[in-house]
This record gives sequence, C-alpha cells and structure tokens, in this order.
Amino acid sequence: MITAPPTPRPIQFASDNYSGICPEALDYLLTANQGDVPAYGDDEWTQSATDKFRDIFETDCDVFFVFNGTAANSLTLASLCQSYHSVICHELAHVETDECGAPEFASNGSKLLLAQGDNGKLDPTHVEQLITKRTDIHYPKPKVISLTQATEVGTLYTVDELAALSDLARRYGLKVHMDGARFANALVTSGKTPAELTWRAGIDVLCCCGTKNGMGIGEAILFFDKALAEDFAYRCKQAGQLCSKMRFISAPWLGLLETGAWLRNAAHANRMAAYLEQQLQGIPELKMLFPRQANGVFVQMPQALTDELYRRGWKFYTFIGTDGARLMCAWNTTTEAIDALVADIRDAV
Repeated sequence: MITAPPTPRPIQFASDNYSGICPEALDYLLTANQGDVPAYGDDEWTQSATDKFRDIFETDCDVFFVFNGTAANSLTLASLCQSYHSVICHELAHVETDECGAPEFASNGSKLLLAQGDNGKLDPTHVEQLITKRTDIHYPKPKVISLTQATEVGTLYTVDELAALSDLARRYGLKVHMDGARFANALVTSGKTPAELTWRAGIDVLCCCGTKNGMGIGEAILFFDKALAEDFAYRCKQAGQLCSKMRFISAPWLGLLETGAWLRNAAHANRMAAYLEQQLQGIPELKMLFPRQANGVFVQMPQALTDELYRRGWKFYTFIGTDGARLMCAWNTTTEAIDALVADIRDAV
C-alpha cells in the first residue's frame, strides 16, 4: 500500500510515450469505471467513440481499438496483404526500424521493400521504381504503400504529396496505409481537416495516435475502405488484441475526441518543440538535422555533450545518423523543463 505520495519525476525528452495520462482521458476512464457494461466492445463507450471518429473524419469508416501501435500497424498491413505480397515503406519507417519484424510476423511473411526520400518522406519516383522493379513470380508482389504522418524525423506530407502517392498506388493496384502515431501533431500543423489529410487524399486505412497523444494505452484503426476490414475483428482476436474490457480503451478515446483534447494536446506539444528549437538554435555547437514540423526536434550534437547530458540525468534517443539526437515534446512538456535542459546544454558546452 502506498503510504506517501511518490516523488515527482522530471519531464524528459526521449519520447511522448514517457508522459502520463492527460486529464480528459483520465476523467472519461474513471467515469467508465462505474458499474458493469458488456464486454468485448459491445458497450456504449465503444459505440460512442466509434461514432465520434466517423463524425470527425466525415465518413462512415470501420473503427477498431487495439492495445498498441505495433499491433495496429502489423495487423492492418497483414489484412491488406497475403504472405507473398510486399509493403513499400520508407527506409526510416517505424514498421521497418522499430517493430521487431512484427509486420512480417503478422502477415506470415509479407516482405518490406525499403524506399528512399528526403526528410523521411517517400519519393514517388523511387516508390514507382520498386513497384515496377520486377513482375516475375519469384519476387514478392507489391501490394501496399505504407507512409508515416508525421514522419520518423518529424516532417509532414502535404495533401498534394499524399495524393501523389495515392494516385501512384491506384495506378498499380496497391492500397495505402498511414501510420499515424503522431497524426494529431501533423493535423494541427497542416491546418487541414482529418478527412482532407486521410481518405480524401486517397488513404485507405489510418492507424491513429492514442498513446502518444495523452492516453495510457490504446490505438484506433480506421478503415476508410470498409471492404478491407472484412474479418479484421477475427484477426484482432487471434492476435490477442481484442480487449475484453474495451471501454477502458474507448472511453479515454472519447474523452480526447469529445473535448477536443487530442488537438489541444498535439498543439501544445508542437509549440513546446518550436520553443525548444528556438532555444537550441543559438548554440553554435548544435546543428538542426531536419525541419521541425511537429513535436520532435532532431539535432546533431557532439558525443561528449550527449554523454554529459546523460550523466546529468537527461533521457533522449540518439538513433538518427551520426551524433543525431531526437528531443521529443508531449502534451505535458513545460517551458521550465525545456529551460532546464537548455541550461545544462549551455553549461556543458
């Protein structure tokens, strides 16, 4: 039994997965915890959250809830492919670099084909080269283009860029999957509507942010092409992703959507990243690696500086190129935390 309040932990910059649950999601979660309701998604919370997604995205899409992003991406890609198919994604895509082969595992072997492109975005020319590279039976047949919005390096696809990739997919009979782990961050930056940034631009299915946007657990999968969702519920069940107490995923989602917190959280995270970028730009030893368009700042810093910041207790990832560090802001990031980090950087250099 806890006898004293836990010591508050400092805000970090390693990932927006570090943050806790935002008040709106937590309030709806606690409200949903009253009494008994039907299990496995046959409840009013799940129905209301599903209807809210349809309202916000202005279309009658099929909506599914799973525990995490890896499951969302992997099961979705598996539903779009047979084992002899392939998925074209960027060489830095999360499905390639950070999901431990889960897309291949879930699809029973669909191969990922890696495309190039500046600033983490797929280059349509290179994508088309992969599509047309081989058509013989000895090569996995391209079936899906998978793109990430916002990308793994914090950049955004414009509506025109999305439409160009979607048109390319249609020309060759492929489907388009969007990994939207930070979709809300992209949405508030773009100024577009959810519909404009997805199905109206040719996206067939979106894996939408939950955990990185203020929830404790849970992602939403939106099939804009409902035919592609046939038997998807069975796939979720078989993979252990059908939550028996579904309301504890769907109610926080309803809290984010109904109150508008999903956009406020993203806008705050983006503003904090912009402030962080501004503070870092005045330090000569640092170099910005990519345009900041969402809630991540990618900066090149000397290894000695990285080591010193780690020694002082700061946490961030260094997996981007040589001496590249990712500093990620979240719904609960504060200017005070940023100022403390920047002060330590200035002192260390």
